[in-house]
Amino acid sequence: MMNTEIETNVFPLKVTTAEKVNLLDLDLPALTEFFVGLQEKNFRAQQVFKWIHQKGVADFSLMTDLSLSLRKKLPEVCEIRAPIVAREDVSSDGTRKWLMKVEGGNYIETVFIPEKDRGTLCVSSQVGCALNCSFCSTATQGFNRNLTVSEIIGQVWRAAQRLRELSLEAKSEIEAEEPKITNVVMMGMGEPLLNFDAVMSALSIMRHELAYALPRRRVTLSTSGVVPNIYRFSTEADAALALSLHAPNDALRNQLVPINKKYPIAMLMDACRQYTVDKPNRHVLMEYVMLRGVNDSVEIAKQLVKILEGIPCKVNLIPFNPFPGADYERSKVEDIQAFRAVLMRAGLVTTLRKTRGEDIDAACGQLVGRIVDKTRRNERFLQKTAVDGK
Repeated sequence: MMNTEIETNVFPLKVTTAEKVNLLDLDLPALTEFFVGLQEKNFRAQQVFKWIHQKGVADFSLMTDLSLSLRKKLPEVCEIRAPIVAREDVSSDGTRKWLMKVEGGNYIETVFIPEKDRGTLCVSSQVGCALNCSFCSTATQGFNRNLTVSEIIGQVWRAAQRLRELSLEAKSEIEAEEPKITNVVMMGMGEPLLNFDAVMSALSIMRHELAYALPRRRVTLSTSGVVPNIYRFSTEADAALALSLHAPNDALRNQLVPINKKYPIAMLMDACRQYTVDKPNRHVLMEYVMLRGVNDSVEIAKQLVKILEGIPCKVNLIPFNPFPGADYERSKVEDIQAFRAVLMRAGLVTTLRKTRGEDIDAACGQLVGRIVDKTRRNERFLQKTAVDGK
């Protein structure tokens, strides 16, 4: 494991002013409007869009296919401002976690997981999380605010920038792998569907052929079950859907995922069916964290089979990743295997997620950042932890 504190000027951008428009906040239609407002042709937006996202360029003077007059004008009215990388942690398995500074004295976390045939970037959507799932470390940190478009897509922009640096370093090594973002998962800090508009704009940039050009099946949004916005997502977004399910009955899911009290399982399953209806290439990834003695019995597995009947889906079993003060333990390997066997006998495609980045607290459910907590949830959690002696 390697931990690196990074000075805030390690990726220097120009000094900003409040009046300037941050171009990272704009998807292509919005960027086109911006350039029309400057009495420029529509194609200028496409040129700048490519410079920003395909090439990672933030200096307008380097955008050589723009006119000289436009290159001089742009710094006066706009900027390209992403979250600042404050720290980089590198796991023994190659996973990288970046602590990124955003407005208001807050820090979020973003994780890159390299594999032989892919590179997955886990992106945050909120500072903390407005929900309070009982098995998630992020939830104990409380909540501050939603991230802006620039703070969401800025995580991708910063990660791509850093990976380009690593690629240049790798070229000097024999047979070195060049890291690259091939997949993005909205599974970091926060509930993406509670920050719907900003997340949708960021997803459109990730998918756009003039930006990161990620295929639909390689961009995944994970939700705890905000039912009305699952319906909106079904029609407004061209991306994959994952559901943090974790329990097959309301009594248990109310305990693990409190939003279930507002949107119970029957409503949730109906929304998942709507996401897949008349779309043969769509399925829902059902995420299921394995908690010892809580939701990992064979009987619970049979209940899970029943509620998923008729829904095109895959099930991803996730070994619980412990954190200080947690009330849960990871399921035994034999219990996970028995649970999985029940699902597979019922014809459900079931995978077991490999834990990555655990030694740097970058695994699923471990992201915490540094949050100016408006909910006082972190204060209450620390008090409870002290009382319990954990």
